[in-house]
Amino acid sequence: MITIGTRKSKLAMWQTETVAAMLEASGMQTRINSMETIGDRVLDTCIAKIGSKGVFTVELEEQLAAGITDIAVHSAKDMQSRLPDGFCLIAFSEREKVCDVLVSRRKDINLDDSGQKLTVGTSSVRRRAFLRRAYPHLNIVEMRGNLQTRIKKMDAGTCDALMLAYAGVKRMGYEEMIVREFDPDQFIPPVGQGCIAVEAAKSLDPEKLKKIRACINNRESEICLLAERAFLRVLEGGCSIPAFGRAVLQDDKVVLKAGLSSLDGSRVIDFCEEGSADDPEELGRRAGLAILRDGGSEMLEEIRRVQAQEE
Repeated sequence: MITIGTRKSKLAMWQTETVAAMLEASGMQTRINSMETIGDRVLDTCIAKIGSKGVFTVELEEQLAAGITDIAVHSAKDMQSRLPDGFCLIAFSEREKVCDVLVSRRKDINLDDSGQKLTVGTSSVRRRAFLRRAYPHLNIVEMRGNLQTRIKKMDAGTCDALMLAYAGVKRMGYEEMIVREFDPDQFIPPVGQGCIAVEAAKSLDPEKLKKIRACINNRESEICLLAERAFLRVLEGGCSIPAFGRAVLQDDKVVLKAGLSSLDGSRVIDFCEEGSADDPEELGRRAGLAILRDGGSEMLEEIRRVQAQEE
């Protein structure tokens, strides 16, 4: 029996049920244990102010450590760049399309028309920075909650549109509401977007770990995520900073586009290089160090200073 921990949101349950179905198809019995995390309960405060480290994961990790659950299923983009001692990511699913999308009931929305007085909702500091840079005429508002909650807030008039990850929109069946897909080479996604990550305590039975990993892990996703997460780890980043990173596997090479934006989007530090698929983390570390060296250290200090003042 494999006991799986998860958040209670519909998207989290979809991801967990997908993992459970894969395990069941391989002959393993599963049981799902769902719960709410602090990131689910506190919806009137932006993630940066709650504290970016583990807002969607810490309670699930407590269950892993206690042996209540064997694995926890997460959106990879929600995972802190440096896991607490005693935990590891043991598998990454096949990746969905990584781009951001704009979702609305309105079909006349045109972000390029500065005459349209549009309000866009997002909970992401990265998306906020990118929108401010590309479309300074927009009014951007904080929008927390699961996908269904955000859509209800939009329908109630809080905003005209939502900027979201394509993967979640597709998985929840809201594709007909997409009014724009953002080019992932221009609006580079956050580390891990579109991928499901499986976490375990290092004390998990090695045989169980081996079977779960053999069933769930996608090699291409793992290589790309290792590069992206190594980059973010150098920045000591999480959901509270406007960092971005997307790795793509091309033959035996990994191409990584990554960087950091100022909060208002006025300055972006970019990195784009390739490295060996045999050591993707080396490429990620190189990217992080390059960003810090090229002004990222000062930018991070400014970001954290501004965020501290807002608390």
